[in-house]
Amino acid sequence: MDNIRQAIERAKGGQRSASPALEPPRPAAREIFGDALGRGKRVQDTDLDPLHLEAQRIVGHNGNDIRSRSFDMLRTEILQSMDAKGWKTLAVTSPTPSCGKTFTSVNLALSMSRRIERQVLLADLDLRKPHVADCMGIKCVDGGVSAVVEGRLELHDAIVSAKIGSSQLEVLPTKPASNSSDVASSAGMEALLQKLAGRSQSGIVILDLPPILTGHDVLSILPHVDCLLFVTAVGKTKKSEIKECSKYLEGTNIVRFVLNKAAESAIPYIYY
Repeated sequence: MDNIRQAIERAKGGQRSASPALEPPRPAAREIFGDALGRGKRVQDTDLDPLHLEAQRIVGHNGNDIRSRSFDMLRTEILQSMDAKGWKTLAVTSPTPSCGKTFTSVNLALSMSRRIERQVLLADLDLRKPHVADCMGIKCVDGGVSAVVEGRLELHDAIVSAKIGSSQLEVLPTKPASNSSDVASSAGMEALLQKLAGRSQSGIVILDLPPILTGHDVLSILPHVDCLLFVTAVGKTKKSEIKECSKYLEGTNIVRFVLNKAAESAIPYIYY
């Protein structure tokens, strides 16, 4: 009997030691946000389509593409500035539509996510006319950000884990909200921004905001972010619009100024 009892105990011990290996790996989002995501379903995993990204002029994931160099330079400059100040949340906006703010946000997020020591989340907070999901070719679960803010969807259920090449990042898309101003200024939005800010030491959150002069949504969100990337466009942005925006950005840390749609240099820079 003693031999049988000892054999049973050894078998139980072997099961206990083997059980940890059977546990599934934690989703990448939990590594970034920890308990802020709660204990729910795993985030969606999506492989981005390179052909779709190319059609949208999204190149930040490919460090070998010469077109990605400007975003890599912007990435380095912004991260240096943010690290020096301990900033974690970066808002991206423009004076008016069609300046390329979402184009810049997505390329910058993909470029940052190529840095293996960084964890990046890109959130679409343009609740009037969101473009991040369409730009990246991903699906938005239910209402996305709007549903999370209104308590109809858990944050971990709204996040998409997107991957292409060496770029892997978390994306929080959204669908248009008819009451975008109310959502942007709600206590639920403030709580969401606080959750997104509670991430790991190396985590960066990029918020794609609506244009400043299209409504007051941006003004409700800016007090809850660390710094701002201001995007303008040649032939689109007027000096008067920049001056008008400056009134609303007093007290905001503008980390960089981007000018889109500038003419390309006829002589490329080549490093030997």
